[in-house]
Amino acid sequence: MNQADINAVLTLMTLGDPYVKPRTESDYWLYAKLFSSTTPLTFIDGQLVGVIVAFRSQDNPSEIYVQDVMVRPNFRRRGVATELLNSVIAQGQAWDCRRLFLTSEPENNAAHVAWLSYGFENLPGNMIERGVQVQSDYKGPGKHRAIYEYRIVSPSRGHGCRERWDDPATPHSSPLRS
Repeated sequence: MNQADINAVLTLMTLGDPYVKPRTESDYWLYAKLFSSTTPLTFIDGQLVGVIVAFRSQDNPSEIYVQDVMVRPNFRRRGVATELLNSVIAQGQAWDCRRLFLTSEPENNAAHVAWLSYGFENLPGNMIERGVQVQSDYKGPGKHRAIYEYRIVSPSRGHGCRERWDDPATPHSSPLRS
């Protein structure tokens, strides 16, 4: 992501309601300036169709936290999220990171199914909601979250999220760009 992409990212993020909400323009400036290597974008035919916002932990540099994943609704289940996740995983491998993790609202069943299909594990929490392990108050009082983890392995042992949702009949017309 670079600064020229901020307006397109803001527009794309407005399509994520109720689970993904746009942040401020200054937040995206920060992501473009300081976290561009873990904030990849996918463009198809010149249109922004997907973005991941992720950060390498400064307190534990072996971890990358995924803040947001957003794919334009008419491009879902076409491999865009897989491509973006694999880009973040590859960067994690280059940094010798061991863990990619994210959180989701317990009621977001589509996210739960997606994360499991990509090879993430729903980590044990202190309660179960709708069949999902959840940690109560994880992001503050009343903000319960399901926590998902993907173990990053070295390139020699293989890597990358599963491609279960890729549609080989729908090739990408332009490459991933971060």
